[in-house]
Amino acid sequence: MIDVEDLIALVRNYNPRSDTRLIRDAYEYGMRMHEGQFRHSGEPYFTHPIAVAAILTEMRLDDATIATALLHDTVEDTRSTKEEIGQLFSPEIADLVDGVTKLTNLQLSSTQSKQAENFRKLFMAMSRDLRVILVKLADRLHNMRTIRSMRPDKQTQKARETMDIYAPLAGRMGMQWMREELEDLAFKVINPEARNSIIRRFVSLQKESGDVIGQITADIRTELERENIDADVFGRAKKPFSVWRKMQEKQLAFSRLSDIYGFRIITRTEADCYRALGVIHHRWRAVPGRFKDYISQPKSNGYRSIHTTVSGRDGKLVEVQIRTRQMHEVAEAGVAAHWAYRDGVRARNPFAVDPAQWIETLTDRFEGEDHDEFLEHVKLEMYHDQVFCFTPKGDVIQLPKGATPIDFAYAIHTRLGNSCVGAKVDGIRVPLWTRLKNGQSVDIIAASGQRPQATWLDIVVTGRAKAAIRRSLREEDRDRFVRLGRELVRVSFEHVGRKPTDKALRTAARQMGLAGGDELLARIGSAENSAKEVLEVLYPELANAPQDEIDGQRPFAGLEADANFQRAPCCSPLPGERIVGITYRGRGVVIHAIDCPVLAEFEDNPDRWVDLQWRDGRHPAAYSTLLNLTIRHDAGVLGRICSLIGAQGANISNLEFIDRKPDFYRIEVEVELRDHEHLHNLLTALEAESDVAQVARIRDPALKP
Repeated sequence: MIDVEDLIALVRNYNPRSDTRLIRDAYEYGMRMHEGQFRHSGEPYFTHPIAVAAILTEMRLDDATIATALLHDTVEDTRSTKEEIGQLFSPEIADLVDGVTKLTNLQLSSTQSKQAENFRKLFMAMSRDLRVILVKLADRLHNMRTIRSMRPDKQTQKARETMDIYAPLAGRMGMQWMREELEDLAFKVINPEARNSIIRRFVSLQKESGDVIGQITADIRTELERENIDADVFGRAKKPFSVWRKMQEKQLAFSRLSDIYGFRIITRTEADCYRALGVIHHRWRAVPGRFKDYISQPKSNGYRSIHTTVSGRDGKLVEVQIRTRQMHEVAEAGVAAHWAYRDGVRARNPFAVDPAQWIETLTDRFEGEDHDEFLEHVKLEMYHDQVFCFTPKGDVIQLPKGATPIDFAYAIHTRLGNSCVGAKVDGIRVPLWTRLKNGQSVDIIAASGQRPQATWLDIVVTGRAKAAIRRSLREEDRDRFVRLGRELVRVSFEHVGRKPTDKALRTAARQMGLAGGDELLARIGSAENSAKEVLEVLYPELANAPQDEIDGQRPFAGLEADANFQRAPCCSPLPGERIVGITYRGRGVVIHAIDCPVLAEFEDNPDRWVDLQWRDGRHPAAYSTLLNLTIRHDAGVLGRICSLIGAQGANISNLEFIDRKPDFYRIEVEVELRDHEHLHNLLTALEAESDVAQVARIRDPALKP
């Protein structure tokens, strides 16, 4: 484990004016809060925050970000609070820690609708302070480096989440080194056989061809020295996952891949970049269609470089990147270069982009009306390289690779996209499905009576275009889709003995992040959602398959086998909720929810706190929870409510009338549940009932243990 003085030394290497007291205090506070906690590997838990901080020092980040790394799990995993961190350190650090905590709680690999909603929250956190994402990426990188200590199923889940979300996000931020390492670490988990096969091929190739990288590097240096160009030259073989992806995309065997080596030329000036390009093209034959000038047309994250592919020694295709030292620093750090320090002051790299501007370029065209369209747009923006095309007036339009004239039209304005009937590219009329290339000039032909066609959805690639087309198609066929959706829902609900009331549909729409019941019906009628999804949202008990149950006598991890325990009546914690134990002499351990107000009484007695967590798996429906319901006063209503609770797999252990009115009853119902998700499902089903005016869980601090 890196001690505090070594960490301070890492920071002072690039920031001699660092606030060492802040870092030392954050280190000591984090160590104290995590005392007694251990990682899956058996190491003290605090080794993880220290490693995250060390990764961030490689990016030369500011003191606040380093302190945040040391504290980033305290609010999530200890009794620390955001308010306490704000008082001890600063409001800025408290906000950063809070942002990282919220990101940790986002389940980005969950179901499609939930994932879409959480992606929107992720981008909201990014827009407030991008350093939150930098800490989260460093956190994920260290977790992936140490992933072998996790259960195999957790390894696969984390690796896929890394490959699908965090690696592309790092790449979109310009941190290519982090993207490549995250991809390689995830690849090692997801497909170890393929990775090992590629590594064996590289070793075999090196034995056959010798040190190809050293030979080509020497050739490039010789040519540059002949022209008196002062530059550094580096070469490397591409990462196994990069090679694997190219094999899959091009459907080629390893032996048929050509450009598996990459080289970088780092010059002193921008003019030398173009001189070096001339030298390379003069000495070796350039490959047509493989040249990109990101110096004259930089990427939105500040990336600048010239890319070219040439036929090098023995006819091997090699990719060459040419950039200046300042461009290289931004290429390595990406958007993080904005915060980088050197010699105690912020490094004012002229190519580092303002994070606020970068976020704006990433989100300014997100016009999707719902979470799913937002998710689709975000993923398209993150995963695609860009092409740059020109309007007839000379304005530059950035689009993902593979974009068409329809995408171009929607990028200018939704009305222009909706009325598009044709396009001219470089003055020549082309089909609307034509794939645009860098540097082309595009002129859109529009007609006032035109409407988007359903076939356009298979042509366009941008999220903005897809969202606008679907919106137009929905508006055009909305009434027909609503009628069809209502009939589909009616049939599905009848199969399970339920009625699709307006209130039930509104509740389901709210849970799915949609505007209302008609919007939900229209999406069902257009096959974007299914009636089964609505049933699963409102009545998941009808769809979930049974699993092996956890032993109700030993539901916690962290307690001695013979320890006595009880759930605190003040908060009645359920499996799935964060918990902590408080020891009582002669009574054992009382289990509280981590947010229970009663815990404030024990802040000065840390020796009585016990770190606990619920065991993973399906718990029995044996955890009593008190609900407050206001129901309509009418014949048969109470019976229907009780039947509904039973249908959700919950048992009523007590029922009491609290208030009787001519129109409504208010009752308290004690139900036995499995976990927090079971409670959520039950509340959702009750809210959907037209006879229920109000329902809420009761938590009463007065009911002390």
